[in-house]
Amino acid sequence: MSIESSKELIRRFYDEVWNKGNTDFAFEVFAENYVRNDLRPGNPLMGPAGQKQIAEDFRAAFPDLTMVVDLIFGEGEMLVARWTMQGTNTAPWGNQPPTGKSIKFSGVNIYRIVNGKVVEIWNHRDDLGVMQQLGAPIYAGSNR
Repeated sequence: MSIESSKELIRRFYDEVWNKGNTDFAFEVFAENYVRNDLRPGNPLMGPAGQKQIAEDFRAAFPDLTMVVDLIFGEGEMLVARWTMQGTNTAPWGNQPPTGKSIKFSGVNIYRIVNGKVVEIWNHRDDLGVMQQLGAPIYAGSNR
């Protein structure tokens, strides 16, 4: 798959899944046994179903969610995309009750794409910024 084709696949993923809510599109993007590297706690389902569930849960909490791809580049099997999301929290998200507050944050995904499917992803996003914008209590550690 060419870099341009990989870029188009990931742009479509962001648009279909995150902007339009067509979460079934994850099955066209992710290999059944793709590896997810993410520091976020939790155990999403394996394969595309896990990616679909992550998007559905987040979109349920932020139903007016929009995502913009800020930049995208790649070489060989690797593709990197930086994006910005914004939306309003109108339903629970994890342990966080709805706040009615709007958020805007950015993240970076690094993809390894083989034979037209994502086989590995590294996910990095500003979760602390999201929680601060929502007014969630932030654990600051101990002074001991």
